[in-house]
Amino acid sequence: MATATTAGAKEVPKIVWNERQQKFETEDREAYLNYQMRDGGKVMDIVHTFVPNSKRGLGLASHLCVSAFTHAKSHSMSVVPTCSYVSDTFLPRNSSWNAVVYTEDAKSNM
Repeated sequence: MATATTAGAKEVPKIVWNERQQKFETEDREAYLNYQMRDGGKVMDIVHTFVPNSKRGLGLASHLCVSAFTHAKSHSMSVVPTCSYVSDTFLPRNSSWNAVVYTEDAKSNM
């Protein structure tokens, strides 16, 4: 959701869920996160995150991940972080989302 904030603060980009193409993307569709559904829709496998060079350093990849993880959590899904950005950068910086990450233990509770 694009929102105006105090002077000098960054705007939060609007992230759109494109269910048909299995992606979360910025309104301009230049930055996106691709996923695949697994286990009958109970698991979201995040397979790729892309931000063009012209938009790197703005936190877009993180915003895309937050949107995907929020969606998964609100729909009682687990997330498989196949994408290296998600597993190596986003999750170590945002450990609160580890509770949504798929584990074999979570599968046995389903």
